[in-house]
Amino acid sequence: MYISARERQILEILFKNTDEMTVKDLADQIGVSGRTIHRDLKNVEIILGEYNLSLLKKSGVGVQIIGEHNKIRELELHLFNLSHTEYTPDERQTIILSELLETNEPIKLLSLANDLNITIATVSADLTKLEERLQTFGLALIRRRGYGVELEGDEGAKRRAMSSLISEYLDESEILSLTRENIQKRSVQQIHTISERLMGLVEKKKLVTVEKIVSSIVQELPFSMADSAYIGLVVHLALAVERILKGEGIIINQSYLDNQKVTKEYKFAEKIVAQLEQVFTINIPEAEIAYITMHLKGAKLRHDNEYFNEDTSLQVAIMTKNLIENVGKSIGMDLSANRSLFEGLVMHLKPAIYRMKQKMGISNPLLDKIKRDYADLFVIVKQAAEQVLHGFYVPEEEIGYLVMHFGAAVMGNRELINFKTLVVCSSGIGTSKMLATRLQKEFPELKHIQNVSVMEFRRMKSADYQLVISTIPIPDYELDYIVVNPFLNKDEIEKIRSFINEYRIVNITEKHLPVTFNANVSKKSAAKLIEEMHRIREYAETIGTILKGFEVNEISGYITKEEILTQACLKLFNKQKIDDIEAVVKKLLERERLGAIGIPETGMALFHTLSPHVMHPSFGITVLQTPIKVAGMDENEVEMKFLVLLLSPTNTSEKALEVLSYLSSLLIESEENIAVFQSQDYVKIAGLLTARLDQFFNEKLQEFRSV
Repeated sequence: MYISARERQILEILFKNTDEMTVKDLADQIGVSGRTIHRDLKNVEIILGEYNLSLLKKSGVGVQIIGEHNKIRELELHLFNLSHTEYTPDERQTIILSELLETNEPIKLLSLANDLNITIATVSADLTKLEERLQTFGLALIRRRGYGVELEGDEGAKRRAMSSLISEYLDESEILSLTRENIQKRSVQQIHTISERLMGLVEKKKLVTVEKIVSSIVQELPFSMADSAYIGLVVHLALAVERILKGEGIIINQSYLDNQKVTKEYKFAEKIVAQLEQVFTINIPEAEIAYITMHLKGAKLRHDNEYFNEDTSLQVAIMTKNLIENVGKSIGMDLSANRSLFEGLVMHLKPAIYRMKQKMGISNPLLDKIKRDYADLFVIVKQAAEQVLHGFYVPEEEIGYLVMHFGAAVMGNRELINFKTLVVCSSGIGTSKMLATRLQKEFPELKHIQNVSVMEFRRMKSADYQLVISTIPIPDYELDYIVVNPFLNKDEIEKIRSFINEYRIVNITEKHLPVTFNANVSKKSAAKLIEEMHRIREYAETIGTILKGFEVNEISGYITKEEILTQACLKLFNKQKIDDIEAVVKKLLERERLGAIGIPETGMALFHTLSPHVMHPSFGITVLQTPIKVAGMDENEVEMKFLVLLLSPTNTSEKALEVLSYLSSLLIESEENIAVFQSQDYVKIAGLLTARLDQFFNEKLQEFRSV
């Protein structure tokens, strides 16, 4: 049983004083508040119960330990033999931070010193180091002589800090095992004391209950969630319940709340909240529902990429292009033609920018290894990110992931020396042979693939292989492995690619990567095929509509942006693409006010919006005889000569929006593309669009066929 230093102090004081002691006397002796003592006494009662002792509480008199003398003596001996845990500075600071997050009142430095068995001077030094760490969450320390120390910051910042601490010190498997009630099978000695303390931020029983609620509703989501996103949501909700029960609530901007209410994710958040309210008998305000919505959207972005959101694909593509050029110059390599690097970074930066905007944070268990083994590249990527993403605070965890993308690009598809892959199935023949063939096709760098049965696998040593891929769950195997369909679907290919990239960059040979994979062994049903056909049709219809409606028009005699947009929209109105010119123009100008639309180092500006008055997707270019100055996406002015108009109905499917998103990224994909789009030559531009959209469609077909 884990007994904290303060709980030990309370027990020792009560043992020495056979008469009742008031809570105030205990608080004064230990150097904490009465409220803290009241909270600690709950755990003290549990400890006493383990020895058949109890705590007698007399209102207005005090508390006293009662029970058999031999049991009291037994517990006293246990306390005497308790060793003081030695913590590293990082661990000490984490414990101090968790204490500060748990209480809403000042804590005396003496109390922290006693709890950690260190001097007050050491506590003070740890607090100084903590201050920089706290700034990343939007928190600050209030330290005054005679007053103590406490955290200053809003409730959202405190919850971000709590979630970050839990994800940093508890890996996914530990939290999942906890929520799935396997924790009882482990002895207390196996649980790291830091982890145990941090789980004190969330009551285990609440975590289990919340996980069951989330699990039932997540099944209804129109997108799947990665384990990390799922765990993040469960931990967030459990923290929210704890904090609401303590009277702490989130405050959120009304306009942000209104924006969230119209999203699909808000409806699922409401379902989750309804069950939480019923189970825990609490009222959860709308602000909390919006906060949950943010987490659901973050999970979707991480896994499925939400297109056409406030951070348009074009803006992310520009950032990615600039980041690649910046890093390439620093390392003396031309990476601009690396399509795989570009697409991988765009996929990562979309959710990353969303996380940074919402200050959600992300954990990166490989960060220390990356910083140590790839110090030069880390510094280069960090400097480049600070220049390109200067409007955001980019945490080192995100930098670490960016380094992995660049590292993989620099190293290319070179063979992985001594990297051995095991393919496991029940017999070692049949499906494993099919899977090995697929692996060799998808991952030519895997040169050492061995097929084994489960029985053969059990006789092997973990040092004999680096990657285990299985067509069946492997009983009683605790290390990481990937369960896949023998034909490998898209998600499974991405998981394997992620594993290989992490191995290639970090070169871990002894430490297993802390990644959890889900099995997916379902066969394609008729319903699945029908769904795929609908998706293919959505892609095809959108591409056909865009190409059929694409035009390059020249305009003269108009001075203002509103006049130019009105003329462009009039043409679309006459072709029944939109049904209200004024409403669409108004929406386009509103969108421009929300964020710059000028494409840096070009004469192009992208005006785009979603509107109920747009009847069909539309893409076109208007050439201006007299350029107009507009705000550029890099905060510099752009002389707009080419007004690119991209419109979509409000209720457009995600697949159709994906096509439009891809279109916007084409605008700046390469210098050649920019030159074509600025050529004013309809045939050239239409030819480029046709070729690239054809390639895009074929890639989508291949994705469906590989599932």
